[in-house]
Amino acid sequence: MSRLRVLVLVREGHVPPLSLEGIDEKEWGPWKAEFDICETLRNLGHEVLPLGIYDDLAPIRNALKEFEPDITYMLLEEFHGVVTYDFAVISYLELMQQPYTGCNPRGLLLSKDKALSKKILTYHRIPTPRFAVFKHGRAVRRPKRLTYPLFVKSVTEDASFAISQASIVHNDAALAERVAFVHEKTGEDAIVEQYIEGREIYCGVLGNDRLVCFPAWEMDFGTLPDDAARIATSRVKWDRKYQERHEITTHAAKDLDAAMEKKIFKLCKRVYRALSMSGSGRMDLRLTPSGEIYVIEANANPNIEYGEDFAESAEAAGISYEPLIQRILNLGLSYKAPWMA
Repeated sequence: MSRLRVLVLVREGHVPPLSLEGIDEKEWGPWKAEFDICETLRNLGHEVLPLGIYDDLAPIRNALKEFEPDITYMLLEEFHGVVTYDFAVISYLELMQQPYTGCNPRGLLLSKDKALSKKILTYHRIPTPRFAVFKHGRAVRRPKRLTYPLFVKSVTEDASFAISQASIVHNDAALAERVAFVHEKTGEDAIVEQYIEGREIYCGVLGNDRLVCFPAWEMDFGTLPDDAARIATSRVKWDRKYQERHEITTHAAKDLDAAMEKKIFKLCKRVYRALSMSGSGRMDLRLTPSGEIYVIEANANPNIEYGEDFAESAEAAGISYEPLIQRILNLGLSYKAPWMA
């Protein structure tokens, strides 16, 4: 394996230290994924330059000129605080004819816009909940095709931002109130979709043209009260004390027969290709008691922190962490961007 110069793009303030020695575990949160990847790349023998970016492309241009990286590892999830602008940074790298890891600009743009991605999935007859978009500042009028309960969230934000138990609504008054909350909290349009009762299933996908699916992963909601909706709220996803109190975990999906897992893999690959994704992705699914699978979201460039779901499911597929990081690097190097034509 040849030694590469790897530029790692991270959010400003998230440049990781060279070592965790002397740093309290409570301080790891903001840059733990960045540390894991930079440390792993160094252990693989690569020369690594992490670079913090917020609202200026000039540091990237300077690093490309001075460091002359063989590839850029994309860990930046926003630009100027806007989560949908990550595709613009990747577009800039393509304009500079710089190989990069992760998803291409088109795949990022399509998958980050929940409404647009659902329209594409619907066109391809891929099952996804019925939905409607409520524009910022406009009156809330529920289409007749949407019946309660409904799930209200931002059309662009990810990581369960602004999602709580109150996101599931059961009447028009609660719908109007929650849409107004999303508008105010995010400054974005709200998407309202049919709430699908069932198991919360995740499936990692790796590849550009030839795709590999990792074993289906499941969120176990533990001891949440019976009247609580089984959804990945912000507290469920990020509050460690809340997780411990309610015994909330994620693990390999249990009791899925080979036929169902094959069906999940086939569906996830269809979504990945329909949305022009590349590099790596994670599909969020709902599996109903009757065995129907609904695609909730497609996530390009999922969290690849050591010990998180994507890496754990890769491990279950026989790909340990170092080989996983190297494979993502190799996929970036082999991706055929338009400038290579």
